[in-house]
Amino acid sequence: MLDKSFQEITNNIKSMVSKTQLDIMLDANSKLINLYYNIGKTISDNYELGNKFVDNLDLELKLSFPNLKGFSARNLNYMKSFYEEYKDDSEFLHLGAKLPWKHNIILIEKVKDKDIRKWYMEQCVVEGWSKSVLIYQIDTNLYTRQVKNIKHNNFELTLKKNSDLADNMMKEPYVFDLIELTNDYKERELENKMLERLKNVLLELGSGFSFVGNQYKITVDNQDFYIDLLFYHIKLKCYIAVELKVVEFKPEFASKLGFYLTTLDEEVKDESDNPSIGIILCQNKSNKIVDYTLKYINKPVGVSEYKIFDKLSNELSKELPTKEDIDLHIDIDDE
Repeated sequence: MLDKSFQEITNNIKSMVSKTQLDIMLDANSKLINLYYNIGKTISDNYELGNKFVDNLDLELKLSFPNLKGFSARNLNYMKSFYEEYKDDSEFLHLGAKLPWKHNIILIEKVKDKDIRKWYMEQCVVEGWSKSVLIYQIDTNLYTRQVKNIKHNNFELTLKKNSDLADNMMKEPYVFDLIELTNDYKERELENKMLERLKNVLLELGSGFSFVGNQYKITVDNQDFYIDLLFYHIKLKCYIAVELKVVEFKPEFASKLGFYLTTLDEEVKDESDNPSIGIILCQNKSNKIVDYTLKYINKPVGVSEYKIFDKLSNELSKELPTKEDIDLHIDIDDE
């Protein structure tokens, strides 16, 4: 067995190497975005030379740099658009320099409202979304579901800390890629499909969720009870129990989940863990009934509807937004 002190030294060195590799990629990406911005400025300043100007520039650059990608007429026009979008906004330019080039183009093309676009840019930086994940989040309207829509929970009343973080993790509605469900599916079928597509479910739940188990057994006074899905949230440092309902929300759902949360807090969580949180996912709900119910539940519970999304690409279905998804390649295949 390796000496512990030697192992610590090598681990520190490996950590330094990994950090430096990431810093080099980030620096290279920033320099590439700056190059494209300056090329875009030059094209914008000289665009009056005519329609053939960009085509001729494309040919000239390819002849001069035959081994480099990224100088097609289409990409040169993207550079022009990038410059014109951000020439008067240093904050956007700074954010753009932290993102891969294709991310910037996707955001400019798909998100016209600049305030909303800024939110997606910030999320990309924090979460390390791949290109496919970014497209998915835009197509499923994550900004509206996570920021603009009113979310129904009692976190502010029941959590001593992290209530804002807990509220921000909620979505209204949740959108899951479970297209193989039958039209008249049951709760267990929904649960099984979510387990089959667990990576996609984790993508939708958001960063910080770690899967613990399904039909998680808790025992109280020799009686067994089962939580549909149990997660641990790394950022909130707490267990999160998810109950699935294929019907409209009913007040008794919250009472039952409150019992589960009490049991988790008393029997499962460590002293260092924060109070457990519950999420009820249902097909539909009366917001007034939900709010009245949660007002008198003394455990942190959130209630959201869920929808089934049927356009998830094969490429995205293989992906999970981890740090390894950060795509900072400096050449771009734009043909």
